[in-house]
Amino acid sequence: MLPLARYRFTFRMAAPLRLPDYAGSLLRGQFGAALRRVSCMTGASTCDGCPLRATCPYPAIFEAPAPAAHAMQNFSHVPNPYVIEPPPFGTRFIDAGETLQFCIVLVGRAVDQLPLISFALQRAVEGGLGKERARGTLESIEWQAGDEESSFVSVWQTGDAAIALHDARFEHTAPVIADSSIRLRVHTPLRLQHQGHPVRPQALTPRKLVADLLRRTTLLAEFHADRPGLVADAPTLVRHAESLDHRPALRWQDWSRYSSRQQQEMTLGGAIGDWTLHGDLAPLLPWLRLGQWLHVGKNATMGMGCYTLHAA
Repeated sequence: MLPLARYRFTFRMAAPLRLPDYAGSLLRGQFGAALRRVSCMTGASTCDGCPLRATCPYPAIFEAPAPAAHAMQNFSHVPNPYVIEPPPFGTRFIDAGETLQFCIVLVGRAVDQLPLISFALQRAVEGGLGKERARGTLESIEWQAGDEESSFVSVWQTGDAAIALHDARFEHTAPVIADSSIRLRVHTPLRLQHQGHPVRPQALTPRKLVADLLRRTTLLAEFHADRPGLVADAPTLVRHAESLDHRPALRWQDWSRYSSRQQQEMTLGGAIGDWTLHGDLAPLLPWLRLGQWLHVGKNATMGMGCYTLHAA
């Protein structure tokens, strides 16, 4: 069992908010800056060399350190234990008095940091978002108790003293399907990479999807949940994915973001649309279902690689 939870945050905006086409990068950046401000005890300009780094929640959540050596490979970085799920692609304007709503998925030990993460998000929006620094106030936090959109339940609202207790665990059992086909509806750019280059829609394969998803799942489980054996048969599952037929109906979607680290505008993109898989899906369905929460591919922390499963 993997500690895993999705929370929906609702903020009431006091001023008009203009968003980029894809707000994942903006929300992640504001979250990270606020998390560092509320977590840092030393005031150091960077985390490198900080005597409190091993116990500070900021790097554990936002800048997960890579191990010096690992059996799988040498890593320059490992996945961070959160996913920001921004408003739908193309949401550009939220007027004063209206609500900004987005989700965050937490994995492993990050689930226990929900109060701190909620406080950081609250500070981020209270401090102002976007070029106009539009401010908002947190009204509610909801927890997704099941797979359906309707399964969100309130765990905090204005006036509550604390977040209500809830069982933030995920059972990665397979959904029931009537036949041997399933459709992935890809909502945000899916950017799988090969040798540092993005794989275009026409070159995507079930094997690549499953391999990248299991690798991400394995690393999150090991480094953030102390579950190194969660995906015990990954090579077998990847080989099994090669036997699947597939019908992609995907297109490439670019979007731009400003990188404060690199001091320049960057264009990112990925595949969006529908992708139907056909064959013996039973061994893969638990992991494909889990991927709806973890996302897959590059920049998953800012919400890219989001998909949902549907009957084909």
